[in-house]
Amino acid sequence: MNNRSRQSRLLGLSLGLLALLAVSSIGAAAPDWLIDPSPFKARVAVSADGRDVALENGLVRRVVRLVPNAATIAYDNLITGESMIRSVRPEAQVEIDGAAYDVGGLTGQPVHNYLDAAWVERLEAQPGAFRFTRFSTGQTKERFPWKKRLEWMPQDLPWPAPGVSLTLEFTAPNNFALAIDVHYELFDGLPLLSKWIVVRNASDKPVRLNRFISEILAAVESESIVDDSSTWQLPHLLVETDYTFGGMSGPNHSAGVFWVPDPLYSSQVNYNRLTPCLLECRPPLGPDQVIAPGSSFESFRAFELAQDTTERERKTLAVRRMYRAVAPWVTENPVLMHIRSAQPDAVKLAIDQCAEVGFELAVLTFGSGFNFESRDPNYQAQIKELVDYGRARGVALGGYSLLASRGAETNADNTQSVPARYGVMPCLGATWGSNYLAQLQHFMRFAGLGVLEHDGSYPGDQCASTNHPFHRGLADSQWVQWKAITGLYQWCRSQGVYLNIPDWYFLNGGSKTGMGYREVNWSLPRAYQEIIERQNIFDGTWDKTPSMGWMFVPLTEYHGGGAEATIEPLKDHLEHYEQRLANLFGAGVIACYRGPRLYDTDETKAVVKRWVDFYKRHRPILNSDIIHLRRADGRDIDYILHVNPALKEKGLLMVYNPLDRVVSRTLTIPLYYTGLTDRAAVREQDNPARTFALDRQYAIALPVQVPARGITWFVIE
Repeated sequence: MNNRSRQSRLLGLSLGLLALLAVSSIGAAAPDWLIDPSPFKARVAVSADGRDVALENGLVRRVVRLVPNAATIAYDNLITGESMIRSVRPEAQVEIDGAAYDVGGLTGQPVHNYLDAAWVERLEAQPGAFRFTRFSTGQTKERFPWKKRLEWMPQDLPWPAPGVSLTLEFTAPNNFALAIDVHYELFDGLPLLSKWIVVRNASDKPVRLNRFISEILAAVESESIVDDSSTWQLPHLLVETDYTFGGMSGPNHSAGVFWVPDPLYSSQVNYNRLTPCLLECRPPLGPDQVIAPGSSFESFRAFELAQDTTERERKTLAVRRMYRAVAPWVTENPVLMHIRSAQPDAVKLAIDQCAEVGFELAVLTFGSGFNFESRDPNYQAQIKELVDYGRARGVALGGYSLLASRGAETNADNTQSVPARYGVMPCLGATWGSNYLAQLQHFMRFAGLGVLEHDGSYPGDQCASTNHPFHRGLADSQWVQWKAITGLYQWCRSQGVYLNIPDWYFLNGGSKTGMGYREVNWSLPRAYQEIIERQNIFDGTWDKTPSMGWMFVPLTEYHGGGAEATIEPLKDHLEHYEQRLANLFGAGVIACYRGPRLYDTDETKAVVKRWVDFYKRHRPILNSDIIHLRRADGRDIDYILHVNPALKEKGLLMVYNPLDRVVSRTLTIPLYYTGLTDRAAVREQDNPARTFALDRQYAIALPVQVPARGITWFVIE
């Protein structure tokens, strides 16, 4: 079956796959990029007359007109054939020493509902704007160094993500010696573009960059309504930035993204002209940075993902693919333990048990007594000895530190005058904050720690103090603190230090945040935890890959609940312990197993090792994307499907039965995202494979029988 006929049969699917009728830049049918991204190579093309330069990869295309000034005149979703912009705007805006300037841009468009190509020829340069001078092209570059831990990854991913770059150079009006470079990167195999700016001061005087907007897009609105709304649908362009802090979900905490009403769009339908269809990528405050003579300032980066559907699974599959590409360290997924006590004998016992069953990383966790802030050289040497002991046994050792919600040594070193998100927050622009970050780095370097578990990371708090040495006041406080914390995290990545952070710092080096987090849930009776755990995994893996979220297993009591909530003694609750292992390893989700030990008998050890071995045997597919089939509710079987068309094991189906009776059922399993088209070889556990024919909705009818309160799984090739 050829691609065109295959795609045409998808029109009747309820999965919202109309977008699979992909259209390339020349209008021919193309493969689905989520199954085979290889044909979609990024390139920079210059028009024959030299007036336009375009970034395109068969999935998206952005065209910049270069005369009489530079401005984006087309931004097209080539998968759907739709234009994503309706109006021309400047490429950026800056405020320098109190004066605002456009960077590029063209004026004269008669209406802003749509952009007629014929109008472009009549547009004029905006007076007083930074003027385009020249452009250069190249390849994508790494944002910071990354020392890979291949033993923790399902596959070796490239860094940086392959693609092309385009840089537009602009000079200032009025002949003052200031230049702005606008950078773009377009990636292979993804409808994804990144953008940022660099301000260069070639004068002999310092200048102050009060504010900037690094991306301005007059986007096509996704809904057009007369009345106002509190639940506007945003344009079909997912935008995130690495200026992100606080919280465990991405778009909700991408502090640099603003969808606002467009003041030029007077002919929109909304009566009050409040449709949020103008994208601005900017800090909410500042940055208010002084650029010294001969120095430069680099903005944060925006990542723009064109969406080709409104169907939830496909939309979030695209997001997960994006994160694997531009933050590939998120695929590092070591099997880890939370050691409850930092006493040397307790640590060595835990390391020994980790090594015996195949755990790869151990954390001296909260409440263990580990002190990351100790400057005692004898204490640091003691921790180094334990790190070396773990390394000799193949187990990396790291530690826990709390930042937000605790105070500095004196109140003067805390953020001032603006309420902190968690009540109190040390200012990272104060002496204490700077010394704290330097201490973490020193301890990790000296002892060779393999993980930083950084709780309550910097959540974006502001500080109005004018007495802190590393920021001047309120306007620059957020930028300075963000640069300080991300500088530490990027250094950790360069050293191969794993980052377990309950905040959305993935684009700056973070590997894992909460998959679904409610501490009191782990104080509930054990039977409740089993179902809630699978619900949290199901819900958490829409916007995260399995490796991006951690769960929690309270081997010992945690936040109360008593004996009914905990697993110790492990041998007495082995059936429950195995269920938790099956829930987590079957989903490819690594939990924090908190306690003094992982097993207490040979039988317990065998159960733990069996599931660790299962995970490692199927690690590549278990760390791949989850297709969400039936959420756990305790009333029937629930099941998820891992898929990866690039692997030999193209799918792995996990089926859980919470009922006290055997369940026999024929399930419809959609295999489209496995890349299989006609037949699938399906093997239940270690049994011989059976061959199933895919119907024209790329699904199979799979008979399953799951024992009472049991589990089974199927490998699909």
